Amino acid sequence: MVFEFRLPDLGEGITEGEIVKWRVVEGESVEEHQIALDVETDKAIVEVPSPRKGKVVKINRAEGDVVRVGEALLEIEVEGRPGEEETARKPAPSTASVVGRLSEEESVAAVPKARALARKLGVDLSTVVGTGPGGVITEDDVRGALAPPEARAGTAGPGKDSDRFGPIERVPIKGVRKSITRNLLTSQRTAAFVTGMEEADVTDLWDLRQRESRVARNSGVHLTFMPFFIKAVQRSLLEHPMLNGSVDENGAEIIVKKYYNIGVAVDTPDGLMVSVIKNADKKTVLELASELQGLAAKARERKITLDELKGSTFTISNYGPFGGTYATPIINYPEIAILGTGRIREKPWVKDGAIVIRKILPLSLTFDHRVIDGSEAARFLADVVSRLEDPAMIMIEGA
Repeated sequence: MVFEFRLPDLGEGITEGEIVKWRVVEGESVEEHQIALDVETDKAIVEVPSPRKGKVVKINRAEGDVVRVGEALLEIEVEGRPGEEETARKPAPSTASVVGRLSEEESVAAVPKARALARKLGVDLSTVVGTGPGGVITEDDVRGALAPPEARAGTAGPGKDSDRFGPIERVPIKGVRKSITRNLLTSQRTAAFVTGMEEADVTDLWDLRQRESRVARNSGVHLTFMPFFIKAVQRSLLEHPMLNGSVDENGAEIIVKKYYNIGVAVDTPDGLMVSVIKNADKKTVLELASELQGLAAKARERKITLDELKGSTFTISNYGPFGGTYATPIINYPEIAILGTGRIREKPWVKDGAIVIRKILPLSLTFDHRVIDGSEAARFLADVVSRLEDPAMIMIEGA
């Protein structure tokens, strides 16, 4: 009989993916659990295994196609009783998943009023992009799906076009950029943003890093400032635990995390990806440097896993290497705060009553004012500054 393999639920609320590469071809045999294709979601590239053993008789979609959860990928000829072929080709009542099972009704996240409106207007929710919290489809999203193509940005697909002023190019919002768009809009609509700024004299930290870089190189590790930023933040979070958590919008509760998973924004050709250092409080500066190096490489090569992109409790965005100084970084929803680190530069500085030239690091802390008052945010930022200005504190506090 012929088994129709459909795109399974990939978890994390993912509803669609772009086929990056087929690992099988028509006519060849495939084993159960053998990787059949690579799918790029808005979070990472996922290897999708075949759920059955048999012979690939037809591949339904091409590389580059965007496929929604539940849509047919390929057909596999498997062993079975005569007469079962028709049954095997019928859509199953629920979608098989690499992480569990998800019913067709639940595979699309939408508010009840949006579902009712979609039924009334005849809109297929599986074709609608949600802009609500966590990507949930709202009534406005349903109405927007009825707008003419020319009124919806990006629907014309890639390629060159023109308006009345001159040539233009339409670039589809997909993959990582689509995820960034959804998450940032959710964060902006949910939190009450305030950004506080401070400067830190990191001359001693600069010298320490210069000295220890040689030791790190002997271990095959490139030592940047980020491991020190992580340790300064993590130690300061111990003293200001309310910044290490999230807000439960439904339960109207603040969830204070007792573990320290620090997200680090990584610049990739596809956009910013936040890789996560798990249990940062249990790792040394050198261990953090090694892990950061590996995660950054995997993110840029799109080999990073979903698990390595989730679970952060606080995020650091280091835009300094690109020339930035101060900023108003957007909180990584649903966290409570994010620290931005700018470009270190030499500036006149008053030290011990004298004006000297020191290396100064600009810091920008954006926090959710619903949860954190300005005074608490200022104290947290002051503690981070103290540790960066006296890196010995970081070292003697241990892993």
